[in-house]
This record gives sequence, structure tokens and C-alpha cells, in this order.
Amino acid sequence: MMLPLLLCALFLGLLPAEAAPEADQIFGLPGLNNEPSFRQFSGFLNASEGKYFHYWFVECQDDPRFCPLVLWLNGGPGCSSLAGLLTEHGPFLIHSDGSTLMYNTHSWNKIANVLYLESPAGVGFSYSDDKKYMTGDEETAQDNYMALRDFFHRYPEFSKNDLYLTGESYGGFYVPALAVKVKEDSSMNLKGLAIGNGVTDNKMDSHSSIYFSYYHGLIDISGWSLMEAACCKRRRCNFFNPRNKQCSNAVNEAFSKANSDKLNIYNIYQPCLEGEPGEIRDYGDHIKAYLPGIMSVESHSQFSKRLREMSQLNKTISLGVPCMNDSDITTYLNNPEVRSALHIPNQLPRWEVCNDEVFYTFQREMEDARSQYLQVLDEKKYRILVYSGDVDMACNFLGAEWFVHSLAQKSEKFYQPWMYKDGDQLQIAGYAKQYANLTFLTVKGAGHMVPTDKPLQAFQMFRRFINNEPF
Repeated sequence: MMLPLLLCALFLGLLPAEAAPEADQIFGLPGLNNEPSFRQFSGFLNASEGKYFHYWFVECQDDPRFCPLVLWLNGGPGCSSLAGLLTEHGPFLIHSDGSTLMYNTHSWNKIANVLYLESPAGVGFSYSDDKKYMTGDEETAQDNYMALRDFFHRYPEFSKNDLYLTGESYGGFYVPALAVKVKEDSSMNLKGLAIGNGVTDNKMDSHSSIYFSYYHGLIDISGWSLMEAACCKRRRCNFFNPRNKQCSNAVNEAFSKANSDKLNIYNIYQPCLEGEPGEIRDYGDHIKAYLPGIMSVESHSQFSKRLREMSQLNKTISLGVPCMNDSDITTYLNNPEVRSALHIPNQLPRWEVCNDEVFYTFQREMEDARSQYLQVLDEKKYRILVYSGDVDMACNFLGAEWFVHSLAQKSEKFYQPWMYKDGDQLQIAGYAKQYANLTFLTVKGAGHMVPTDKPLQAFQMFRRFINNEPF
């Protein structure tokens, strides 16, 4: 790859460790009226040989020396963590014009140093020398671990800070898989994990989505009765991977009705947003999206067939996540001045919120995250928070709750409301159940991206978790 020698040296870690942060520091971020009171950095971390993960690191607005370090991973697989930074809980949120930023009142870096990592290679600005982006769960976990090690090599002053691994969606697999590796490394001060609307168990996630759809009025009593008759025996139902044609047909018909093209599966109470004029907001050959965990193997096959059909259209297809208009963040991060401020080499391709090549070639080796959760919980010194916006259909709260219950941890507090402070008033934020070092909670009225939908509640939830305060 034709890169300047200095950049090559930085990427390969050949310069002294203390040089990288200075070279990566961000100055004069376009679209921001006032310079932030905290430092921020953008550059590349070495993962496995020949792979370079782009990161954007924002220091704590309080004293960074004493704030915890939080790693954030978006899901997909194949979607960028910069979406978490610029649309969820980062210090800046992007305006709809795609060119200006505003400060986020409820930014998580008010109380933490936050590292946003674009993973795996091929996602966002992250890349590999060979440009081959087929990977899988185990390889991604190892690459994330190596990138985190390189971060501490470049920023040794943070190596003793409390470390939390966090993420959402397919991050429900990324985070615990990474935690199993990090907990064995005594040079890292791991304290806990937080996972929002994450995949947990493919069977439970898929099975529970039927109940979620029915209880939210997306499936009528006739459709439910057909599924119940074909898929249930002695009050036990199997909607995942149906074993008979009648059940399969009933489930697929119910899903086809519930999963309308205009239904925003990430927040069923929010509208389905359209893209820019002239874009095809449908499935296509260049879709930059990921599928929810609700689809059966047969549904995935049908989806792939539709993709092939759509790709034959003689039209330009420019897409983001279905029902999510990402033109603002895409426009901003492809602004040449922004790329320059973030130290992105000109040779790297256009930034997209999700990479279809990574998604469609990703080797899904994990069926569930049970083993990884139990390995972490068995240590009895790490805390885990599993939180779910309760109107997300893509990774619904029922599946997450069932999964947490299946871990058979000793309950310390019964399921009850947890509160947040809105001015002088206490309001119900959702419902929580606490175990010895595991908490499951819902966020009332939030969808897949909890900090986007309920920023105040999400920040207070995050603060309590970091400070080890009860819910």
C-alpha cells in the first residue's frame, strides 16, 4: 500500500510509544464551533498482522487519570462504532445537515475515557493490507484484543485505569468473546461488561421475537392461533427452526406480515426514515445494513434471494441501515476536511456506516454467548450489565431476559422499577433485576440504540453501573 513513510511507521508501531498520541491528537474538528475542554485522538491500532483498526478516543471531561476507560463496539457484524460516537453517547452529535456538530449534554465521556473502535477490518476506516475482509467471531475477538493491547502500548498512562468493555447489537457476541481474552491478561484492569440490546442466544432471540411481535400487535390472533396449533405441544412452542412444514409456513407468514418494509424494527414506535432523494431505500446489492437476529435459516435464504433479484436492477443503490437515515453521518465522515482532521489517509475508501462484505462473509461461529458469560461470572469479580430498550424488535428484551435467566445466577433483588431523575422528579426509567454481579434491565420506550432514544436515562444508567450503584 502506497503510504507515506511516516504513516507506515506509525501504523506498524515502529516509532516510540509516546509519539503516537501526539501524532494522533485531533485539533480543529470541522463543524464544531468551540474547541472541547478535553483531548481527543484518532488513528490506527495494530490488530493481527497486516490489520489496522481505526479508533477515535475521547478523554474524560473530568480528570482522565482517575476516570475509567470504556471500550465501545457497535455490532453488525460490520457496522462502525463511530455511529455510537456521533449518534448515541459521544461528546458530539451530528446535525441533520451532515456538516455541523453539537455538544451532547449526556455524553458518556463526562465520567469516562471512551475508546470507539471500528472493528473488524473493513468496517469504517479500518483496513487490512490484503483487503480480504472475511472474518469470524474468534478471529474478531483476537483482533480486538490485539488492538486493545496496542492502545495500552501507545497510551500506557491508562493501563491501570478501571477497564469496561461495552457495546450493542452484535456487540452482544463481540464483548463477552473479547472479555474471555482480556480477563486472562493481568496488564489490563478489567472491571466489567455492559451490553445494550445485544444478541445473546440465536434460538432465544428468534423464538422470543414471535412473542414480542404478538404482544405488540404486529401479529393478530388468527396468525398466533395458526402458529400455536402447528408449533406448540403441551404449552411448549418451537418457533425457531420449525420441524414441520405447517409450523414453518405459519411462522414465515406471520413474520412477513409483521416485518413490513415500513416498520422500523429498531424502534417500532418510531417512523421509518427515508434516505436522500433518488436513493432506493430497499434491499440491494450494496446494502450497508445488518439483519436482526429474528430471522430463521429459511428467512435468511429468502432474504439472500431477494438481494440477488434487487441487484439486477439498473439503478444506483445507496443504502444505510433499513429505516435509519445515515446520510448525515456519512456526509460528515467523508468530508475531506473531517478525514484530514481524523488523520485518515487519502488512499482509504469512502466511509460507510456498515460494510456488506464483512456482514455477508462473516463466519458466525457462536450460536450463543452462554459459555463466555459464565466464564466471566465464575470469576466473581467482574460485573455485567445487560440492558434493553423495550420497543426494539431487532434484538428484543424478552430474548435478553430469557438468556440472563438461563445463566442460573442467584437473584439478589426481584424484578422492580428502576428510577431516573428528571429535574426534581423521579420517574420510572424501566425495570431491573439484580443478581450477585449481573444486572438485567429495560429502558422504557427506547429502541435498539438506547442512548439515542433515551439519552438522560441511558447516561444515568451508565453512571450507576460505572459507580457500582444499585438500580
